[in-house]
Parts: sequence; C-alpha cells; structure tokens
Amino acid sequence: MELIKVHDVSMDALSGRTVSVLGYGNQGRAQALNLRDNGVEVIVGNQEDSYKDRAAEDGFKPMPMPIAEAAGAGNCLLLLTTDES
Repeated sequence: MELIKVHDVSMDALSGRTVSVLGYGNQGRAQALNLRDNGVEVIVGNQEDSYKDRAAEDGFKPMPMPIAEAAGAGNCLLLLTTDES
C-alpha cells in the first residue's frame, strides 16, 4: 500500500471556502491545524473549556466561538465533538 502525501492531494475543492471545525479536542485540533497550515480558511467552534483556550493559543482568528455560531459561519463543517454531545 502506498501512502498519500499531503503534497499529492489537491486542495482545490476547499479553495475560497471556510471550514468550520466544530470541537477542538484530539481530532479537531489536528485537522484544524493541518487545514490552516495548507492555506484553508478555518473557523473553530467549541464549548467554553480548556480546548477553546487551546484554540486561542494556537492563533485561530476569529477567536474560537460557540459551536452553533461557527456552524453557521462555514461553508464546510467538520463535526468533531464527543459522542456524548
């Protein structure tokens, strides 16, 4: 099996779009940082907890916002909250 490298994948489908990452835990943080580092506009939505503080420390602008607000602001949504929520 051949691994796909980031530079082998086209980001064209996300060009000009805003991705809302809903939940900034283990998966949300990794995916948000990866997307941002590859030139995608990313908004983070998270509840008021230490993960929201971490997103702010990681430099996401606008600042992390409530999940419902972030969901309404994006063209594409990544739902990465806990199973319980």
